[in-house]
Amino acid sequence: MGQSTDNGGERREELMAAETPDSGTVRPMDILTGLGVAPGVAVGTVYLHEAGAVHAPEYRIPEGRVESEQHRFAEAVHAAQRQLHTLRRRAERLPGAAGEELGYLLDAYHQMLSGSRLVRGVSNRIAEERVNAEAAVKKEIGDLIAAFTAMDDRYLAGRVADIRDIGQRLVRNLTKSPYKAFSGIGRDSVIVTHDLSPADTALLDPHTVSGFTTEVGGADSHTAIMARSLGLPAVVGVQDLTHRVRHGDAIVVDGTMGQVVLNPDADTLADYRKRRADFLRQRRALDRLRDVPAVTRDTIRVRLHANIELPSELEATMHAGAEGIGLLRSEFLFMNRADMPGEDEQTALLRQVVDAMDGRPVTVRTLDAGGDKLGSLVGGRIGPNPALGLRAIRLSLARVDLFETQLAAILRASAYGPVRILLPMIGTPDELAQARAVMDRVVRKLQSRRVPLPDPLPPLGVMIEVPGAALAADALAHHADFFAIGTNDLTQYTLAIDRTDDSVAHLYNPLHPAVLRLVQFAGEAANRAGIPVSICGEMAGDPRLTALLLGLGFRELSMSSTNIPRVKQRVCQIAMAEAARRAMAVMTEWDPARIGALLDDFNATLE
Repeated sequence: MGQSTDNGGERREELMAAETPDSGTVRPMDILTGLGVAPGVAVGTVYLHEAGAVHAPEYRIPEGRVESEQHRFAEAVHAAQRQLHTLRRRAERLPGAAGEELGYLLDAYHQMLSGSRLVRGVSNRIAEERVNAEAAVKKEIGDLIAAFTAMDDRYLAGRVADIRDIGQRLVRNLTKSPYKAFSGIGRDSVIVTHDLSPADTALLDPHTVSGFTTEVGGADSHTAIMARSLGLPAVVGVQDLTHRVRHGDAIVVDGTMGQVVLNPDADTLADYRKRRADFLRQRRALDRLRDVPAVTRDTIRVRLHANIELPSELEATMHAGAEGIGLLRSEFLFMNRADMPGEDEQTALLRQVVDAMDGRPVTVRTLDAGGDKLGSLVGGRIGPNPALGLRAIRLSLARVDLFETQLAAILRASAYGPVRILLPMIGTPDELAQARAVMDRVVRKLQSRRVPLPDPLPPLGVMIEVPGAALAADALAHHADFFAIGTNDLTQYTLAIDRTDDSVAHLYNPLHPAVLRLVQFAGEAANRAGIPVSICGEMAGDPRLTALLLGLGFRELSMSSTNIPRVKQRVCQIAMAEAARRAMAVMTEWDPARIGALLDDFNATLE
């Protein structure tokens, strides 16, 4: 989808291999790097989308005009709500998860325009600072963006673009500025722009647009999720992009490798055409594995589950052939709202997920957030280092009322299908014991209300993501019903490296022997205690590491649904006895580079 293979398109690619239409002169090839957020290769011509920021005039208003200015702002809000209603109708026509994702976003937009902090804040600024509505919107949006950015959280960073989009929509309505949609766009176009809002993404026709690339954006943004759903290769975060291209330039977007090639020469163009054909062929082959069980060459069964953040990912999860949800991040229940979700609301949303999985297991992780993310919702304090402060299970045990409500919702939803409850950031057996005591109390309350509950009750498991938990895994295994090893945070905490910090991210390495030994130790502790254990993180979704994880004894891997087909393919190529021998060799090494070489050498024999 979104990758044309017609002969006319290929001929056009040959003709444009580096010649600009406006000057007729050959421009040098330029290779730029960004973040690949939707896999695949797009080859086409640049469509430079210059929506840009709408100019917001700023001026003082007399006291007598305050009420009329507030009324003008209210009309702009109502206009925006009507526009969202129109977008909602378009969302219903979008395929699969793309429509669901846009619908989820529009719900969040509607909340931002319905008596929210944003609307109240703008109206108050008009009255208190006596400024025009455009200036008040600009200032309020700026404060919201600054607050979200300061939280240093990937999920909330992705929401900054949503806030900015709402602000632009309001200013556009106030200034009566017409919206510049994609006009005159030709076949095989590649959108190049500073930023692309989810609403803009919804206007892209995959039969015309080959892909897109932007100067800003993240992998967790609504735009990135929609790009993956629409099958549009995309690269975001390409610095100085719009200043290095011209409308009509030849361009290649490699969403798999995170590269953008401007004005490719003939050889490069031929190479990327081959990569595109290989990608499409591989995707068709992987699609055929959807209903094939993940079984090694020596008939060892491996279970592949999906990690999801939003209910809108369920369709992609099922399409990828996931055997269950190994990690449902429950933070979506609490974000983008001014109040706490009640028990009934949480139950209804979780039941939707359980029903959709149709008997496949769902592992719900309790709230993994702190006061830095939820702010006034929980009355949390933002400490000097939120990652090490009052968050995850610590926050749940400090605010037992919130914890009880969430546990009650999960338990009620578990009456409709198999559910497991996963506790994040557990460090000691005492924390697990406290959590189990809270769960027992909630069960008794539900039983007294005659609420249907499953028998047996959902297992209560521990996320091993703190080095202290890995080293205390033997003790935890005696009290937990299962383990899920969260390799992302385990690596980050073990190496004291923030992988979102560009200055040190290159040092983040899950093949560091200290990380591997903690993973091995926790896995062996679970096996000795006879409880299930899974790998849940980026390591699980990397086919390069599949043989190592299987060789260490893991039989359940949970990952992004997009990685399931490739990992399944690798599982089917492996003989477990050979993987175990290679894992033993790896665990005697102390050099990450040597460990990587041993794995690459082993994988080369499988391909």
